[in-house]
Amino acid sequence: MTQVVEKLQPWRAALDARPQGGPRWLQDLRDRGAARFSALGFPTVRDEDWRFTNISPIANAEFAPANGHAPHLNEEAVSGLLYGDAPYRIVIVNGRFAPALSHIRGLGQGVQAGSLATAVTEQADVVQRYLGRLAEFGTKALTALNTALAFDGAYVHIPDGVVLDHPLHLLFVSTPAESTVPSMSNVRTLIVAGDRSQSRIVETYVGPRGASYFTNAVTEVFVGEGAVVDHYKVQQESTGAFHVASMHVHAGRTANFSSHSFSLGGQIVRNDVAAVLDGEGAECTLNGLYLADGDRLVDNHTEIDHAKPHCQSHEIYKGILGGKARAVFNGKIVVRQDAQKTDAKQTNRALLLSDNASINTKPQLEIFANDVKCTHGAAVGQLDDEAIFYLRSRGLSDAEARHFLIRAFAGDVLNRLPLEPLRTAVEEVLVRQLPRASVS
Repeated sequence: MTQVVEKLQPWRAALDARPQGGPRWLQDLRDRGAARFSALGFPTVRDEDWRFTNISPIANAEFAPANGHAPHLNEEAVSGLLYGDAPYRIVIVNGRFAPALSHIRGLGQGVQAGSLATAVTEQADVVQRYLGRLAEFGTKALTALNTALAFDGAYVHIPDGVVLDHPLHLLFVSTPAESTVPSMSNVRTLIVAGDRSQSRIVETYVGPRGASYFTNAVTEVFVGEGAVVDHYKVQQESTGAFHVASMHVHAGRTANFSSHSFSLGGQIVRNDVAAVLDGEGAECTLNGLYLADGDRLVDNHTEIDHAKPHCQSHEIYKGILGGKARAVFNGKIVVRQDAQKTDAKQTNRALLLSDNASINTKPQLEIFANDVKCTHGAAVGQLDDEAIFYLRSRGLSDAEARHFLIRAFAGDVLNRLPLEPLRTAVEEVLVRQLPRASVS
């Protein structure tokens, strides 16, 4: 315990200055988060879920809580960070809602969207019912830290039967700290999709090139009975930044939730996704693509919990690693005893562009029912020399042949992306970063 206290000493000022006020239930939640983080401390490589991911560069650093000021951001700058026509958007700057940069008018049909801090009072019945219900922090130190320090974030409540005609963009922007100490943003997102509603939601995380900062994000998504939620996450932060995020999903009867995750930036990146299929006939799709070069690290942990019968899940994660980059993939599928007729598929594949790149992959199945169809698999390899030779014999250069094969590898995930402007933008980033990733 003494070692934990000493290690957390630089973080005590932030915990002591955590947000105060608001309803009693919210302050109790923050206090419990602070107490739990103080007890747990930062995870280390001795923890099973973190044994391949060393976050001591975060734990041993000093970060100052970010403020919401960003005078250089304007309408034109924000529009350039979005994908295609985006009439609806919520902009969060350094963890705080930016009303002047957000466009939420016209959503209509009773949809509530905007600042989570405002929703705590104006939508008190909904927020109190859902906030913190999924993001359990009994053993999750960084979720506890977010719970203690989050001041604001994004709030979306879609009533029963409402269909959003356009995607809703949630743009999270980190800006350089005013002092020499890097900034830290603890951002929270709460999405409640009512029964039979339909929506497409895009989460984008960006920051200035070369800047060092820490983003600690927690997203909770409740998908009502018969609802459809297509979720997209694009993490395109500075290659000097640290990004730790968790998404918690609860799907009701016949609900359909899909997530498409793209990790394209960050020095150390950790994405946790936990989905509970808690209604008969629910369906979940998790697709992911990550690209890392240099000495960067990308860690994806997913868990799909089949809690009821006749549920389906489909998961495919692919990684492209160059230089001395490292990746971790841990995918778990749990089928509970009563979850008969489960159909679950999981695939993880990684393409290593250099001899110094590496990945630790661990697919897992925990099955407690007997009438199920479950498959999982992992494959790690390099580019096929014979395929490269064939393409070169058709007139392509060595670099062109390699890029052609890499884009075909990534296309298995990109082609599953129904939001075309986003697919085009991710492909453009991929093309720009591939020459750098190909360097050993």
